[in-house]
Order: sequence, then structure tokens, then C-alpha cells
Amino acid sequence: MKNDKPDDETLLAHLLGPSGNLRAPTIRKGKTLLVGFSEEAYKELIK
Repeated sequence: MKNDKPDDETLLAHLLGPSGNLRAPTIRKGKTLLVGFSEEAYKELIK
């Protein structure tokens, strides 16, 4: 997704479930959007 950025509609289709809630834990820091949970990735992002 870095090189071929999706439009808002495509991004939302991947992030939101049928109920309109997020499918997985999601965190945004600066330009980075982390979807899902990985303890290692969270530690790296929050440094």
C-alpha cells in the first residue's frame, strides 16, 4: 500500500466489518497505519 495508495473507499472496505466497526485493533502514528495486533510492531511503532 506504500507505493499504490488506496482511495478512502477501498481503504474503508478493508478496515471495516459488516457492522461498521473496525475489523482489528488499529493505531495511527504519523503517516503509519497499523491494523491488527503484533506486540513487536506496536513496540517498534511506539518507540
